[in-house]
Amino acid sequence: MYFKSILNWVLSIGSVIFMFMVFFPTFAADTALMEQILAHYPEEFLKAFGMDTELSLSTVLGYFSFTFVFVQLLLAIQSANYGFHFLSVEERELTADFLMSKPVSRQKILVSKFLAAFTSLTITNTFVWILSFAAIELFNNGAQYDAGHLITLLLTNTLFQIFFLSFGNVISVSIQKIGSVLSYSLGFTFGLYLLNTFRSILDGELFGYLTPFYHFDPSYILKHNSLNWSYAFISISLSVAALGITYYRYLRRDIHSV
Repeated sequence: MYFKSILNWVLSIGSVIFMFMVFFPTFAADTALMEQILAHYPEEFLKAFGMDTELSLSTVLGYFSFTFVFVQLLLAIQSANYGFHFLSVEERELTADFLMSKPVSRQKILVSKFLAAFTSLTITNTFVWILSFAAIELFNNGAQYDAGHLITLLLTNTLFQIFFLSFGNVISVSIQKIGSVLSYSLGFTFGLYLLNTFRSILDGELFGYLTPFYHFDPSYILKHNSLNWSYAFISISLSVAALGITYYRYLRRDIHSV
């Protein structure tokens, strides 16, 4: 059922990666000019758009860190969309009577749905890996880069996706009925994205605790070849808690039917 959705997301993410990376040779060729232009922008403005002043856009990984902010945004929307969708679809489409009349436990329904969504996200993530390396190899303009740092960044995608998937789950089983899945997923995702933007502009660590876009910041990961584990642990803990609450509430939820 998710095949067309996966295909659309892969094409969208791939388009973003290639659309940005095709301009890298231009940035690399005019390094001095670009750095002179960026020097006139406030540091807070650059950070708000994922441009770390310590990771030059003239380098492959520096430029890719800027590109990957938008890839993360698309991954977050897809993950949240699946999270809001797969547990609420029966109530929204009035097919709960049909599903619940089958000799299948709620536990099995929940686990099966979660694994289906997680598998779909994993397929998307696999293509993100392939497309990222392909775009960099095609447009790196002969510049060298550390593939190990790139692998470290891409390895964080799964944790990032699970966060939005799990919170989509817990919100969908905590409210009476979800009318429009897309509006919920966009509102939730862009809300957290804007929190990270405010954190960059205001340099407020409090906002950083609240958003996974900071917990899995591409610039930090590519610069240090590691997660900022003190923040990543927050996302991991919240994801586990959200999955636990989802399991508890779904097994006891009064599911509305026709």
